[in-house]
Amino acid sequence: MLVVTSNEIPGWEIRQVCGEVFGLTVRSRNAFSQMGAGFKSLVGGELKGMTSNLVNSRNEVMGRMIDEARGRGANAVVAMRFDTSEMGETWTELCAYGTAVVAVPVTDAARETAARLGYGQPPQQAPQNHAREGQPVPMQ
Repeated sequence: MLVVTSNEIPGWEIRQVCGEVFGLTVRSRNAFSQMGAGFKSLVGGELKGMTSNLVNSRNEVMGRMIDEARGRGANAVVAMRFDTSEMGETWTELCAYGTAVVAVPVTDAARETAARLGYGQPPQQAPQNHAREGQPVPMQ
């Protein structure tokens, strides 16, 4: 799935808008993590546990947004954004959102990108071993 923060995809034509899509998660803060972060803030430096949690949360909401876009028949998401908000004193909501679209490459450079991303390739299907009664199953 092609996901961009711009409103258009250079070299691609948007043929259909499938609608706004979201991926959401609400995370509670780990008290021990918060205490460790508080101590770390006294001396400065990266809060690796918090960074790791943010990366994992962003990947999770992106995946959910992409799944929703696929479910609507889209092959790309434009105008993608992240949003966060505090809920109460210990919860944080993280949201990925954008507009699901069907986009088609119209330039050589875009077609090259599409080929690298696997667009236009036949979907990988599991071999079907269904035989009609009395018919042999072909060997694969």
